[in-house]
Amino acid sequence: MSFAKTVSTFTAEYKRNTPKKLKIIDVYLTYVVLTGVIQFLYCLLVGTFPFNSFLSGFISTIGSFVLGVGLRMQVNPSNSGWGNISPERAFADFLFANVLFHLVIVAFVG
Repeated sequence: MSFAKTVSTFTAEYKRNTPKKLKIIDVYLTYVVLTGVIQFLYCLLVGTFPFNSFLSGFISTIGSFVLGVGLRMQVNPSNSGWGNISPERAFADFLFANVLFHLVIVAFVG
């Protein structure tokens, strides 16, 4: 099986079987990953001065990605290990954790 056929099969299955809510979360996760890559490339090309700013920005993208993956796992209907958490509750937890996390990030920047 060729790589192109594997990618096209994956894409077709993803479009057909993935709910719209999960696709929206996947777009957010892709945005966060691209932001982290751009920050890292900027660090390589320009430098890390001031280092606290770069480090807090990069840690912010990593933390946002982890929190987003947690949200995706809780909202995914095929994951049954989360109990009876409603999507609204999962989103509220995600927002609360994000606000708390970014308050810590802002305090780290100084």
